[in-house]
Amino acid sequence: MKTRFRSTFLPLLLLVGTIIVFLNAWWAFEAVRTLATNAFWLAHSWQVVHQVERVLGSAVNAETGERGYLLSGLESYLEPYTKAQQELPGELAHLQTLTSDNPSQQERIKDLRATVERRMLVLQKAIVMRRRTSPDLSAPLLVGGPGKIEMDHVRAICDAMEAEEDRLLAIRTTSTNDSARHAQVAVVVASTLDFLLILFAFWQFVRERDLRVAAEAAGERVVLAQKETEAKAAEVQALNATLEDRVRVRTAELERINRELEAFSYSVSHDLRAPLRTIDGFSLALQEDYAETIDNSGRDYINRVRGGVQRMGQLIDALLQLSRITRAEIIRENFSMSGLAESVASDLQEQNQDRALSFDVEPGLDVYADPRLTRIALENLMGNAAKFTSKVPHAEVRFGWDPEQNAWYVRDNGAGFDKVYADKLFGAFNRLHGDKDFRGSGIGLATVARVVHGHHGRIWAKSAVDQGATFWFTLE
Repeated sequence: MKTRFRSTFLPLLLLVGTIIVFLNAWWAFEAVRTLATNAFWLAHSWQVVHQVERVLGSAVNAETGERGYLLSGLESYLEPYTKAQQELPGELAHLQTLTSDNPSQQERIKDLRATVERRMLVLQKAIVMRRRTSPDLSAPLLVGGPGKIEMDHVRAICDAMEAEEDRLLAIRTTSTNDSARHAQVAVVVASTLDFLLILFAFWQFVRERDLRVAAEAAGERVVLAQKETEAKAAEVQALNATLEDRVRVRTAELERINRELEAFSYSVSHDLRAPLRTIDGFSLALQEDYAETIDNSGRDYINRVRGGVQRMGQLIDALLQLSRITRAEIIRENFSMSGLAESVASDLQEQNQDRALSFDVEPGLDVYADPRLTRIALENLMGNAAKFTSKVPHAEVRFGWDPEQNAWYVRDNGAGFDKVYADKLFGAFNRLHGDKDFRGSGIGLATVARVVHGHHGRIWAKSAVDQGATFWFTLE
């Protein structure tokens, strides 16, 4: 009995729901249609008011132009009159079309048209008289008379038309507001009823499905669930044991690598610097104390020794920086990428005051990254751009966001490089230019790559010889 009731009830419920949805849609459609109609007539009233103002303005401009010509005799003052004479017929015709639904306004337009035509004839006569003779300021055409009466009548008609439209505006505004409220109520009620109907139908469907599935396979599901639970528990235990072993091994390896890096850094910063200082110190003493007894070749050898020592010191500093960046912890925060780039550009311009070097930084760019490491990356990229444009008369370096590549970029118009070697740029000590052309350590781009990879990003470049270079990078 209960099953038979359900089989009859659900189709009936579906039919009733369909009817309700249709009625709700029709109700909402009618409400929105009424709102659109009222909004149209409201806009129409404003259009009529605007057109009345245009007709009145043209009539006033015609009178102003005529008076200016009568007083000055200059043809240039007739420009407003000529323009109004050309536009008034069309404006009156358009106004008549706009008010075709209002008989009272049509009567006013007829009166307005006749009055404007009479006024324009008066103005034309005054202009003809002025062209023939000198102006008589006491003449009625100049001081008022019939012309003023006609113009006052024009203003009175326009005021009456605007008053009529203001009355219609008040009525239509009230109607539009009422229609808007009705439309909102209709949409809310229809949506609520539809939503409740959908919820009820969904609840019935879920209830029927659950009852059927539970009746057919309750016991089997319990057994399968128990077996799966036991199997997953054993699998989780095995994974936990394996994971703990892997974590211990990996942790030990990382600790060993960190100790080796720390030992290497200590060796570089102390053991290697000591002999370099000794060589540099004795070379300096030899250069200063025995300068008179050493010929030019000897002095050149000493300079080369000192230059090599200083270059070795720079390489050690670069290696230490690369090592520190490799082990540095990424601490992200939101900051202005444009501001950071402008700061780096300002420092580089201060260092290259004797060059025609310009920077173009795209404003308004923000990023979520480590500001300290990001500055190191920009200093190397923009510093390289400044260095490799040193032989260009007007060096230009640009920084910004490339939406096509979805990446940041640094672009210059410098020496560039052969694209064949693009993949070798980001390794330590890989240099594509010799010291005679551009001095450097070969560590800068490797440092940038470490910073980018530490942010889980990537870096790549595109260039051609003597055509500048572009470096893109991402910070995920």
